Amino acid sequence: MVWPKVQPEVNIGVVGHVDHGKTTLVQAITGVWTSKHSEELKRGMTIKLGYAETSIGLCKSCRKPEAYVTEPSCKSCGSDEEPEFLRRVSFIDAPGHEVLMATMLSGAALMDGAILVVAANEPFPQPQTREHFVALGIIGTKNLIIVQNKVDVVSREEALKQYKDIQNFIKGTWAEGSPIIPVSALHKLNVDYLLQTIEERIKTPYRDLSQQPVMLVIRSFDINKPGTSFEDLKGGVIGGSIIQGMFKIDQEIKIVPGLRVESQGKVSYEPIYTKVSSIRFGDEEFNEAKPGGLVAIGTYLDPSLTKADSLLGNVVTSANSKIDVLWDFRMKYNLLERVVGVKELLKVDPIRPKETLMLSVGSSTTLGVVTHVKSDEIEVSLRRPVAVWSKGVRVVISRQIGGRWRMIGWGII
Repeated sequence: MVWPKVQPEVNIGVVGHVDHGKTTLVQAITGVWTSKHSEELKRGMTIKLGYAETSIGLCKSCRKPEAYVTEPSCKSCGSDEEPEFLRRVSFIDAPGHEVLMATMLSGAALMDGAILVVAANEPFPQPQTREHFVALGIIGTKNLIIVQNKVDVVSREEALKQYKDIQNFIKGTWAEGSPIIPVSALHKLNVDYLLQTIEERIKTPYRDLSQQPVMLVIRSFDINKPGTSFEDLKGGVIGGSIIQGMFKIDQEIKIVPGLRVESQGKVSYEPIYTKVSSIRFGDEEFNEAKPGGLVAIGTYLDPSLTKADSLLGNVVTSANSKIDVLWDFRMKYNLLERVVGVKELLKVDPIRPKETLMLSVGSSTTLGVVTHVKSDEIEVSLRRPVAVWSKGVRVVISRQIGGRWRMIGWGII
């Protein structure tokens, strides 16, 4: 019997400082190396969100944690009995480099749980470790597993000292009591125990499939090779994560804010309407798509509309659903005490009228000018509109400090 071909049930974000071994860890679990762009392979870091899926099963003949496997056979006991299929999960490998923080935040919006990767052979916490940790707290991540990677290159004493540092770092925060697991991703050591912890800590959330469907777009592309004849052209593809409801083949959909239109010096956005032509998770085709995993939805759109991630930050819903597209909004906000992501601890100054801020809403990042400030509320006018799919959507607020955008707080629309 082969394990069933199903779509992933949960998205697990893999975050942490650059070069701490996130992509290697994902490969140790799933067998997939998620850095596929030539630029990433040259620079050795993840630029776009990487993605991989795996199935998790349980061998009935083995003791835990060795019983947890990612393929329909057990190498640990060599039993002929096939391990029982538990579920399929997906991993979003978020960039750890500070310049790519906006990409990390667009991935953070899609996570049901997260793995924070910490290198045992470097001082803890590194700037991006702290920044990713704060971002996970802002977007409301509940389930965190901390992986202490590269324990094979430090002494037992060094590993234990860092283990205590990590415990102290999360004490009194939203993540207090999160499991800390020593791993060597390179040698695939203790990965079975990590799988067991994922099964125990990051449960599949309840999904109400009757809600209006909403998908956040984090990729869009043209799958046609140069020189394809007109008859053989395939429509544009949009990739992202469904956060509520479900989509089906042949369903009529709407993409908002949509297409930028300029007329008589004025800029506006028009929703794009099309139909779903195909649904893929990984290498498998499906007839419908529910929340969990990253989905690629084929459409009948002109591929020039979707090439090179041009629809990143849009929201997809059913053609007759109403989603507000806002050029300005008011939000309740909270500022962090300190600027995140810089080595020295800088205090966060209050937000000023006419200040330009970078705002991340779902998978969209836009600039906004502050038009009105109260002690706990601001109004902003946006350079590019955002689609807001429900009340209480979270916004991550960044400000330019020393020539770079730095996270300074969050708000709720």
